[in-house]
Amino acid sequence: MQQLTTADLERGVEDVRRAPPDLGRVEMIVRRPAVDEREVLTEAELDLTVGLSGDTWHQRGSSRTPDGTASPDAQVTVMSSRSAELIACDRDRWPLAGDQLFVDLDLGGANLPPGTRLALGTAVLEVSAHPHTGCKKFAARFGQDAARFVNSPVGRELNLRGINTRVVVPGSIRVGDTVRKEPSPANVDRQARERQQ
Repeated sequence: MQQLTTADLERGVEDVRRAPPDLGRVEMIVRRPAVDEREVLTEAELDLTVGLSGDTWHQRGSSRTPDGTASPDAQVTVMSSRSAELIACDRDRWPLAGDQLFVDLDLGGANLPPGTRLALGTAVLEVSAHPHTGCKKFAARFGQDAARFVNSPVGRELNLRGINTRVVVPGSIRVGDTVRKEPSPANVDRQARERQQ
């Protein structure tokens, strides 16, 4: 199992920076039916209550919520396919990251601030402010250098570990679907007010 050094990761980060900012593509969909199990899908349903249908997100709970239930701000995790390719080295190992969606889109915080919406298939996701960071399992699967790198300043800037989202419009998604960045409703309202003044 190949694990890259920090130097290898630094050399590869420029390709991640070249990801499209506004229109991308769904490259992989992964469902987690049980702990440490993965199902790679060609299509899936995104649901307001359970996130990705058949996934165990809602059963896993969270240390970040007062009652320990699953955080609605982390229903669906999204990782850059370019980041996954860099870190995992092999497409067959992408699902080990634990994310449900892998997309070719710039997931950096400057491009997708919290509240930004992503339209894909007939569904819409909203980016949350809840950070997505590398855990012990991520380090075990991809190496300590990779875990440190995704949590480094450049890793955080580009969200190399991915982003947390919640479903705001349920619907169907397929591999190959376009992912379109949409402005957050708050920004649309602000821009409308500015035009009226």
